[in-house]
Amino acid sequence: MDWQRNTVRQTYNHALREFNQIPEDAGTLRQRVWMVRDKLPALKDWWPDLKQVYSTVLQKAVERIRDNIQNLGKLKAKGYDVGSLNWKKPREYRSFTYRQSGFELDKKSGPNGRGFLILKKLKGETREIPIRLHRNLPDHEQIKEITLKKEPTGAWYVSFCIEVDDSEKPAVEDIDPEDTVGLDLGVLNFIHDSEGLSVGRLNLSEDRERLEREQRSLSRKDYESNNWQKQRRRVAEVHARMSNKKRDYKHKLAHFYTTQYDAVFVEDLNVRGMLEGQGNARNKAEVGWRDFITILKHHGKKNACHVVGVNPCGTTKECASCGVSTRKPLWVREHSCPSCGFELDRDWNASLNVLSRGLSKLGVVHSESTPVETATAVSTDGGDTSIVVNASRVVETGSPALKEATRSVAE
Repeated sequence: MDWQRNTVRQTYNHALREFNQIPEDAGTLRQRVWMVRDKLPALKDWWPDLKQVYSTVLQKAVERIRDNIQNLGKLKAKGYDVGSLNWKKPREYRSFTYRQSGFELDKKSGPNGRGFLILKKLKGETREIPIRLHRNLPDHEQIKEITLKKEPTGAWYVSFCIEVDDSEKPAVEDIDPEDTVGLDLGVLNFIHDSEGLSVGRLNLSEDRERLEREQRSLSRKDYESNNWQKQRRRVAEVHARMSNKKRDYKHKLAHFYTTQYDAVFVEDLNVRGMLEGQGNARNKAEVGWRDFITILKHHGKKNACHVVGVNPCGTTKECASCGVSTRKPLWVREHSCPSCGFELDRDWNASLNVLSRGLSKLGVVHSESTPVETATAVSTDGGDTSIVVNASRVVETGSPALKEATRSVAE
């Protein structure tokens, strides 16, 4: 598989060279890529090693040029400064793909969770590769394509692409507000939902300390030496362990919320802007909010659950009871409204605001109440059904000023 991966990499680099020589006015992006792909049969006569690679694998490698250019265009549209495609080094090109044919999955051989992946023309021969299935594939008619990838740790993984019917989400008018939840994403606690459940962050302190030790050891090795290669793999193993823990943690949380509720509302955070701000840069980057939101939407689609992102601006400041904004520093972890006296955990209050905004955005009918305690009313919007009430003064609930005069006033 290493030989085939390297051969496909060289094919990609050669195809990129040929693609760059085609003028842009010669056709659309897809047409120019097909021009290069159509040269593969002639290239096999000049390069005999390509005859030992299945044809769809080589075609998919050439088509990757189109996918990469389209992805660069999406990044450029978002304001990123992108360049052009470059040739891939051996460590940068890690995967190859079989499409439609050339492979077969045999799950009948061996115990449960084990099987064989049969690949045609793997270095010219049909080979059976023993694999371990981490879960059973959902019901499907056929496997569309498979991608084999070598991780920096040296381990190989295979991804199966299948087509399944999307689960039908419940109609908005049929959703009960009791079957919805709002999620506040934080740094101290990973999640605080509107039901009062607080989920802490994953503790990776020991893994981080080991990573620092392994990286220091790597820095003392001669670059590209055998010892450097061995140590680089140790560093990659620690990185992989940390990534797997975080990914597993997020997938389990996303599965729980999308199976327990009909609709999940989450803050649509501008993570890039938050990372560019001051303070807690590593904590914000490590917690992986954007990755969790992406995983949550994936599980929402799979489990027929509405996942709606809401504007996070002011969710922490606004009172979930009366809507009055109160500025509070980060170290203040309790919300105490000076207008209505509503007291609650800071993150819980924010999750209730997320829930309210999500229900309004999705269109779920829900009741709202704003029990504001104010002093003398000085104006209304008129009529017996007054909505807006301004107060001459607002006193904090729980203060002695509500029941009796303060000491300074009494004197």
